[in-house]
Amino acid sequence: MASKTTLNAKNLEALGAPRLAELLIELSTGDAAAKRRLRLELAGTASPGEVAREVRKRLTAIARARSFVDWTKHRALVADLDTQRRAIIEQVAPTNPIQALELLWQFLGLATSVFERCDDSSGTVIGVFDQAVTDLGAIASSAEPDPTRLAEDVARALTTNDYGQYDDLIQTLAPALGREGLEHLKQHMTALAQAPVPRGVVA
Repeated sequence: MASKTTLNAKNLEALGAPRLAELLIELSTGDAAAKRRLRLELAGTASPGEVAREVRKRLTAIARARSFVDWTKHRALVADLDTQRRAIIEQVAPTNPIQALELLWQFLGLATSVFERCDDSSGTVIGVFDQAVTDLGAIASSAEPDPTRLAEDVARALTTNDYGQYDDLIQTLAPALGREGLEHLKQHMTALAQAPVPRGVVA
């Protein structure tokens, strides 16, 4: 039988909501990541729309960041990214897959700027983005976006596949694209490949 001092959900429940709330405030003081997580949970009690607003705010902040992420902050970056991804999947997508799809595209759009300011030799950052691409396929099937519009989104993403984050994008989104979307994507990419290279750009 586990001791009453063992850290588990049952023992913590015995402390009661007021004491747990006090402890969470105390433990999150000075911990930005913990505060963001708590805000997401509070937003979830209001509405999925509130969660979406919190996620969008955080994604915008990550996109604006310019400082290099050294090894001491690498794990925190991965945790932050995965927290936002999970919030989209678990709290927004079930009731609003269209909004979740938009947020996932915004999330994936962070990839290049994130990779430019960190060393991902461990592969943990690309792992989060790979999972987001997989999530994108499931959510796109639920959201049922216009196939032509989805194809254009895919084409736009593929032109910025600098770190391989979109390698599996077509395969993942093929069911949602359907025949119409795949044909439009093919035409779009063919036209792009045949377009003249701008002067000063090395082909």
